[in-house]
Amino acid sequence: MAFPRRLLNSFETVKVDMHPHWWYLTPSVTALAVSVGFAGWALSLDDSGTDKALKVIGLVILIASALWTLIRYTRWVTTYFVVTSDRVIFRQGVLRKIGVQIPLERVNNVNFEQTIFERMLGAGDLLIESGGADGRQTFEDIRHPDRVTNVIHEAMEENVANASGSARGTEIDDVAGQLERLEGLAQRGSITWDEFEAQKRRLLG
Repeated sequence: MAFPRRLLNSFETVKVDMHPHWWYLTPSVTALAVSVGFAGWALSLDDSGTDKALKVIGLVILIASALWTLIRYTRWVTTYFVVTSDRVIFRQGVLRKIGVQIPLERVNNVNFEQTIFERMLGAGDLLIESGGADGRQTFEDIRHPDRVTNVIHEAMEENVANASGSARGTEIDDVAGQLERLEGLAQRGSITWDEFEAQKRRLLG
């Protein structure tokens, strides 16, 4: 399930859109598999007193592990880690929402951590340091965190380049406007053409 596009700005483009790594589901799925085996064994016993108790215990454990797996899956499918051309977004929850948004221009550093086992699985933790009250954020069970780190760095560079280009365009427009006003003054005789040329050279650097 993709991140809802209605939550994005019109100028944003999505570069990364993912749920946590499937490893996030492993504890609950493993518990469910073990409880299924135990419940199946318990139900195959006779109906003696001890065996009845084992059957009840097996069913209780099975129901509990099934509920845990369902809750874990619901949390997994409603957790998003998104990188856009403007920000990093983390969103989680069905009824109770938890959200983190970090503008790319406020990101100071991006690192990742992986154990040897996590490298084999393609999972790991992403650490983002940003300017603000939150400081450092850790996002767990990210798929291929090394690749995501590279994507964030590339998005940061593009963001800076776009901002510089926009500022440069504004500066050029401002200079052009000033030259137009000076030319109008020269045409009306408010300043001489020599003064206009001197101001023109100054504005053009």
